[in-house]
Amino acid sequence: MLGQMQEWTMRITHVIDHAAREAGDREIVTRWADGSETRTDWKGIRTDALKMAQALQALGIRKGDRVASLAMNHSRHLVSWYGVAGMGGVLHTVNPRLFEDQLEYIVNHAEDKVMLYDAAFQPIIDKMREKWTTVEHYICYDSGEQSQSFEDWIGAQDGDFEWVTGAETDPCMICYTSGTTGNPKGVQYEHRSTLMHALAGLQPAAFNFSASSVMLPVVPMFHAASWGLPYAGAMAGIKFVFSAVNDPAVLHQLLIDEGVTDSAGVPTVWLAHFQYCDKEGIDLPPLKAATIGGSACPRFMIERLMKNGTRVQHAWGMTETSPIGTVGGPTWDWDQLSFEEKVDKTAMQGRPVFGVELRTVSLDDMVTELPRDGESSGALQIRGPWIIKRYFKAEQDAVGNDGWFDTGDVGIIHPDGTLQLTDRTKDVIKSGGEWISSVELENAACGHPAVAEAACVGMPHPKWDERPVLFVVKKEGQEVEAETIVNFLSDKVAKWWLPDAVEFVDDIPHTATGKISKKDLRDRFADYKLEA
Repeated sequence: MLGQMQEWTMRITHVIDHAAREAGDREIVTRWADGSETRTDWKGIRTDALKMAQALQALGIRKGDRVASLAMNHSRHLVSWYGVAGMGGVLHTVNPRLFEDQLEYIVNHAEDKVMLYDAAFQPIIDKMREKWTTVEHYICYDSGEQSQSFEDWIGAQDGDFEWVTGAETDPCMICYTSGTTGNPKGVQYEHRSTLMHALAGLQPAAFNFSASSVMLPVVPMFHAASWGLPYAGAMAGIKFVFSAVNDPAVLHQLLIDEGVTDSAGVPTVWLAHFQYCDKEGIDLPPLKAATIGGSACPRFMIERLMKNGTRVQHAWGMTETSPIGTVGGPTWDWDQLSFEEKVDKTAMQGRPVFGVELRTVSLDDMVTELPRDGESSGALQIRGPWIIKRYFKAEQDAVGNDGWFDTGDVGIIHPDGTLQLTDRTKDVIKSGGEWISSVELENAACGHPAVAEAACVGMPHPKWDERPVLFVVKKEGQEVEAETIVNFLSDKVAKWWLPDAVEFVDDIPHTATGKISKKDLRDRFADYKLEA
């Protein structure tokens, strides 16, 4: 062999070692639920992670065992991301917003042996303790009133520990889907896939971190690996500002006081911040970049942030994609675009980062690949080194023989690679052999000043197979007629897309993660009939 590179196993422990070595004194700030603040740094996170790894082994936890966390965003939770992986374990971040039967299922399915939790979730712990049959130890992050406290637990160790080694394909984290169509499914991330995903997050087209970045992530650490931010941030040695509560007033003050440059969250987080600033008569903080994902970002939100001088990065992904799939950074022709054109492009879901491949296939046969022409709409499929191959404990792969994973989304890919999502495959409406986007109808309807929320589903029709029916929740104190809604939509969608009926309802069902549950809506109106 004439030349060769060194062997370097791609494991998460390299990330925290690098952060402590090269950016050891960069601050990690936590604002706790009781209003107090603590400050540590990357050296402190690594030291505590080493102690935690020791403490887990002292409990009898071994390589491959699952350790659960039921917690918000704070430095002790961050320690767990590295401490569990560092002793060879698998961190299971539990979403406290799931329903009780889902919480019971995922903890038992994962066979979690330790439960780390915030005191705020003590009521959940008390209710579920008897149902979680595999959990042997309970440790509270911020209090020791009903179980051992985290600080006392790791404080009994000296940190003299060597990271557990192994294959880079060993698992390091498991996240469960929200279970909209049955029990939640476990997605197990590997050391290698997680490290590569974090590197992708550093790309200029993604989070674009540098040593001067100060990130306040509002996206929870229990949701889809917090979009990979705790790993990418460590790689860049950034300053993290965490808040254990998502109160807009608290977040706003942290953004100002800590000099935050970057933040990330779902659209409802930004909406709440807008409302707070408007109520108080204050300006938005001078953020450099805002990453928005989880659901489609309204146009007015993009416009307001951009006018504030903030780079808006509309992102798309899912638990099964670790979760970065696409991010909407500036395109090569950005400086040549008008403001309206920039908003148009930002409103879409962005382009794949390196490591991700996308394609759309025909909704009719789910096989025929469609052109990237900005017009052809089809089922979105994805593949890459941090995309799921098989769900945890599943007997069959979740991908086809060619490695493509069916995302369940419907989208259009533009010639420059920009993704535009239009619907979910299970929600798209086929009427008379043609496809109608329920999401586009919903978004258009929500533009009416009297509409608080809208959901569109396809109902059986004797002639056209399916026709759209729009279910609308009125804003408080507002009155509007069905005909008025249809007229409002008439110049916003194709004429044959217009709903056959508009039904006003008191509420629209949602999943535990806040998404509209079309399944429950269909069940509620199972006897609904349209006439020819």
